[in-house]
Amino acid sequence: MNIGNCSQNQTRAGGDARRPASRWRRGGEVAGTIVPGALLVLMPKCPACVAAYVALGTGIGISLPTAIWLRTMLVMLFVASLLYFLTRHLRRFIWPGRGARSF
Repeated sequence: MNIGNCSQNQTRAGGDARRPASRWRRGGEVAGTIVPGALLVLMPKCPACVAAYVALGTGIGISLPTAIWLRTMLVMLFVASLLYFLTRHLRRFIWPGRGARSF
């Protein structure tokens, strides 16, 4: 009868064997870093353009102060998500032991 914990895979040398990351997970990490940066670059610089894009996309017109607020919030969201994904991605290079989950 095998009573060992099945969640701890070990090699013959006694070290932990980690499964390689799947393509979907790796693709999600890459997309998580590229998409916020691309959206930040493609963000319209002028608030009138933001109002026009909202009107074209939804059919609802917004005022110029609302467009200024919306653009500011979107830029903050894109920068925050870009920083989050970059720090999560770079964390495994700074702290190699903390990049993997340990259960």
